[in-house]
Parts: sequence; structure tokens; C-alpha cells
Amino acid sequence: MKKQLSSCVVLLICVLALVSLGVEAGTCNPSGKIRGKKPPPGQCNQENYSDCCKQGKLYSIFRCSPPVTGHTKATLTLNSFQKGGDGGGPSECDNQYHSDDEPVVALSTGWYNKGSRCLNYINIYGNGNSVKAKVVDECDSTMGCDSDHDYQPPCRNNIVDASKAVWEALGVPQSKGEMEIYWSDA
Repeated sequence: MKKQLSSCVVLLICVLALVSLGVEAGTCNPSGKIRGKKPPPGQCNQENYSDCCKQGKLYSIFRCSPPVTGHTKATLTLNSFQKGGDGGGPSECDNQYHSDDEPVVALSTGWYNKGSRCLNYINIYGNGNSVKAKVVDECDSTMGCDSDHDYQPPCRNNIVDASKAVWEALGVPQSKGEMEIYWSDA
């Protein structure tokens, strides 16, 4: 009887641990905040509706993103991956700049997952259309408001930052600035 009771207790502990892990894996809360700094004159590139950090404003940072499914909800934003564009320096995955005519994206830090999706493709669904795009960069959700990040705030944790080619393939005017989409690994 004691053996059965011990087995039940161990089984119950295992089930509770798995349930709590499952709940934890499904959440993505802010990891902290950073305080905005006023950009030096001419140092914040506002191409493609990019925001500049505001002096003293607190910005949430994230080390995670919502769980990836076969139909992951996200916000599509517009980014230039070309030299001199609002994307800043060369892409993290290949240390290259990319033409705005190439369907490429940067993913929020959690989805970028330390580069595990680098140079792989994702499918993006929006506006009744779809497009396949290559992951070339991270949209940093952990840092921002500094020269390395073009004095722009940290990315939110649910961003697919896409080139003009992706927006054109989805048939969405770039003036929209951002839109809700779904994506999946290709």
C-alpha cells in the first residue's frame, strides 16, 4: 500500500511539473524595462514609419515571444535591409545588406531564437495572400534606444519586420505601416 501511495505521489508531482512547464512555455511576460534616451540630431532613421526613443520613457523588453504554432499570430512591420536603411547595420544571419526587392524578414528576439531560424524561410499570410520570406535578422526585443539600434525602441515580442518585397507580395500599401498577419516555418 505504501508503495502504491508513493507511486501516486511521484506521478502527481510529475503531472503538476509538466502542467506548470506547459503554462510557463505559453506565457511571455516583459523581462524588464529600459529608459529611452533622446537621439543626437540626425541619428534616428525614421524611414518606414520607425519610431525614435523618447527621453525618459520606459520601454518594455522581452527575451521571449509567443509560442510558435502552424499559424502564429504576429504584427508585420516595414523595414529596409539595404545599406543606409532603417534596419541599421548588416543582417545578423549573414552580415550582409539585402535589397528591398528581396523578400526577407527580421523576427523578434524569441522567435529569432539565437539564430536558429537564420537563412531559413517562413510563410507569411495576410490580406488574403501569402509569401515565403527568408529570415536574415533579429528584431531586437531586449535592447534599443542606443546607437547600435539607431535610437529606435526595442521591438515588441510579436514582430515580423519585413522588406518592401514582402508587403508588395501581400498586396498591402506600405503606408499602412503595420498589420496583423499569421506566419509559420516553411
